[in-house]
Amino acid sequence: MNLFTLPPQKVAMVLLFILLSAAVFDVLYRRIPNWLTVTGVVLGIAMNTIIGSPEAGLVFSLLGLVVAFAIYAFLYALHAMGAGDVKLMAAVGALVGWERWFGIFFVTALVGGVMALILVVARGRLKKTLFNVSFILSEMKGLRPAYLKNEELDVKNKKALGLPHGAVIAVSTVLYMALCVRLAK
Repeated sequence: MNLFTLPPQKVAMVLLFILLSAAVFDVLYRRIPNWLTVTGVVLGIAMNTIIGSPEAGLVFSLLGLVVAFAIYAFLYALHAMGAGDVKLMAAVGALVGWERWFGIFFVTALVGGVMALILVVARGRLKKTLFNVSFILSEMKGLRPAYLKNEELDVKNKKALGLPHGAVIAVSTVLYMALCVRLAK
């Protein structure tokens, strides 16, 4: 399977519903409900198991779930991501498998970076953010989590400059799917 291929239509419809719902909750309430992410995981596993090999299957879905969860759990451990974001990306992985998930992850990193830059500039915090990035890198060299010495680098802290990552994931997935359509032509 190619990294930039669309999931089956019914899976794509469920994926978009889960992501758009998560984006609304994240923007309005700054949290993504468990019932939504669990529904995404269960539907991802069920739908892919029914679809079966070679396009999908149980192992395909579970591998997507595990890869997505592991990478985002690592970001959560660094206090760079919320728990709802971890569970949302796990649901995305269960729905689309690990290869498509990496495509979505890549687009999400790019879109998230651009959105964060816009937010930082709009809030007049570019200089502070560049200092924070430098601080994070220096702490990483010493294998220390940066949030321990700088509370605004902890996503859970009210002083942190927040961006609703569920919304970023939703926008990025739509862009990913549009790119898949474009590349298929």
